[in-house]
Amino acid sequence: MKFRKASSLFLAGAMCLSTFGGAMSVFADEETSSEAAEEETVDYSAEDPITATITVWGPAEDQAEEYGEWLQKRCEAFNELHVNWDLTFEYGTCSEGDAGKTISQDPSGSADVYMFANDQLQTLIDAGAIAELGGKTVDYIKNTNSEAIIDSVTVNDCVYGVPFTTNTWYMFYDKSVYGEDDIKSLDTMLEKGKVSFPLTNSWYIGAFYVGNGCTLFGEDGKDEEAGIDFAGEKGAAVTKYLVNLVGNKNFVNDESGVGVSGMCDGSINAMFSGSWDYTKLSEAMGENLGIAKLPTYNLDGEELQMKSFAGSKAIGVNPNCEYPQVAVALALFLGNEESQQMHYDARSIVPCNTDLLAEEEIQKDELVIAQNETFDETSILQPFVSAMNNYWTPAENFGKSIVNGEVTLDNAEEMTDKLSDSMNQSIVD
Repeated sequence: MKFRKASSLFLAGAMCLSTFGGAMSVFADEETSSEAAEEETVDYSAEDPITATITVWGPAEDQAEEYGEWLQKRCEAFNELHVNWDLTFEYGTCSEGDAGKTISQDPSGSADVYMFANDQLQTLIDAGAIAELGGKTVDYIKNTNSEAIIDSVTVNDCVYGVPFTTNTWYMFYDKSVYGEDDIKSLDTMLEKGKVSFPLTNSWYIGAFYVGNGCTLFGEDGKDEEAGIDFAGEKGAAVTKYLVNLVGNKNFVNDESGVGVSGMCDGSINAMFSGSWDYTKLSEAMGENLGIAKLPTYNLDGEELQMKSFAGSKAIGVNPNCEYPQVAVALALFLGNEESQQMHYDARSIVPCNTDLLAEEEIQKDELVIAQNETFDETSILQPFVSAMNNYWTPAENFGKSIVNGEVTLDNAEEMTDKLSDSMNQSIVD
């Protein structure tokens, strides 16, 4: 099978390990092109015998029976492939979004291999909780992913994870209410039906501010000294738009599952979320479910593009693990082409492997199209500099203040400037 050839080759590249500076680096003995890689095989019976218990953490859904126990089955397949390794797996539940917080608290007591969202990367690096990858492992990553995906797991030219999906949000809508032209504009949609948006969620609210030229750590998201610029006229104008948005009778703040339940029972006609809600929406709405990249919004007569945060989810290796050779090989296996295919089949997790994305069946999938168009056209790469940690709580509280009526048209500029100051407080200090 094709995936056996690829994973075999890159395992060979994982044999030579070097540990330094709290991060493990994996090197290949020699450089090998991707074309040559397709023809190489490895005799697994030549591996040094290893008997080990490997701890793997992932989200509950990937271990659930209703989704085919994807994680357990892939680990078992990995074990069967490596005939000289006798591996026992212990599983723990940790969502990709919680990995940075959870693992950085106790790196030595955490999983050998885990799944993480790339915005957690700097936190994991600072805690010495994630291994730098190298050699043919990195060759595989670079040969099977877009430049943007590679960038999402790269810090200072070092690669820290095996990506398995893009991570962003977009729009779900009811095709019986909205046509193809309607969904281009949020304001048009609000005129024709109920729209739910998680304004009190800091991962979402920034879409409006970035759309009007507000920046987070410079234009490329990597200039920590530049800070977060939501202040001044451009930020205040967005805040005023959001105050009016909350006052619109067709707007519903999405919290505690309001959007999903409303879409399923027909009381809400559009919502903003990601692939994790697709299955439930699809089962409830059938052919009426539409999926699309983000719309524009009209600010003072100008159509501005909403822009979501985007990144990736990846498989990481703990540098404190006892068997790094096994852990690196497993991480690569869980993120390889066949594993991504099975993840897609089990939970509609959109692959990022470029060969898979070229498959005709996947190219026709409306979910894949929307996620990739959002990633490519209506998003920015989510910053993962350390100071980004200062963004989340102030942004969430600001959204709550808008929804609760504490932020008004009259005090919008003052409150927005305070928001910008609070998000930059530690930088100022």
